[in-house]
Amino acid sequence: MKPTIQFRDVTYSVTRNPSGTSAVPSTFDIVSAVSLEIHAGETLVLLGRSGSGKTTLLRLINRLLVPQKGAVFVQDRATSEWDPIALRRGIGYVIQEGGLFPHFTVAQNISLVPTLENWDSTRISKRVQELLELVGLEPAQFAERRPNQLSGGQRQRVGVARALAADPPILLMDEPFGALDPVTRAEMQREFADISRRLGKTIVFVTHDLREARRLATRIVLLQSGRIVASSTPEEFLSIDHPEVRAFAATLDSTPAVPGARA
Repeated sequence: MKPTIQFRDVTYSVTRNPSGTSAVPSTFDIVSAVSLEIHAGETLVLLGRSGSGKTTLLRLINRLLVPQKGAVFVQDRATSEWDPIALRRGIGYVIQEGGLFPHFTVAQNISLVPTLENWDSTRISKRVQELLELVGLEPAQFAERRPNQLSGGQRQRVGVARALAADPPILLMDEPFGALDPVTRAEMQREFADISRRLGKTIVFVTHDLREARRLATRIVLLQSGRIVASSTPEEFLSIDHPEVRAFAATLDSTPAVPGARA
């Protein structure tokens, strides 16, 4: 079976120009020679410290970034060959706080991509209601609210609903629950785990929290300095003999558990 997403020896670099000096600009690899296959229905969690390359890999998938070396394939087609707008409309994208448009209502935020895709109003209205119910928000109560009238957890639920609006096969999630309080975060993790099992989407989820990774993933990929250093199921992850795995495993002892999370 062909992978839904594939990285083939991908390197992404940035050039640093020291200001106020005569130093020669230097090139720094954020992601270096990464090869990775992600299959349909997987919830693959990219785990790593800040600056390890997690978000860069995510943005390479929907062509917000383009690799200098290698290629990224989505549905057996290089991202460089996709029309960027068509590619992004086929991929749901969720960030912290949901990234909602503050001047739109909840219903308008959710219906953005279906509207751009010229869905008729009846179909859009039905889809908004379905998705609000799916993420645990009563349509009659929340559809006409604006983001500033919602709690952080409610905004995040709307962000997930918006990402699912046009029923994309792929969902990218960049630390979506990182800004939430521990109790709300645990609730969102439980609800998201249930939704992901029911919908069967291909999901790539970024986090620096091993507890969250073990709770949500079907596979965990650990990054260090732009390279993959471990890849396994959540059940097998802690048995991997690698210093960075041991460093993350130690956080399970030192960090208070999120309520309801798998230790």
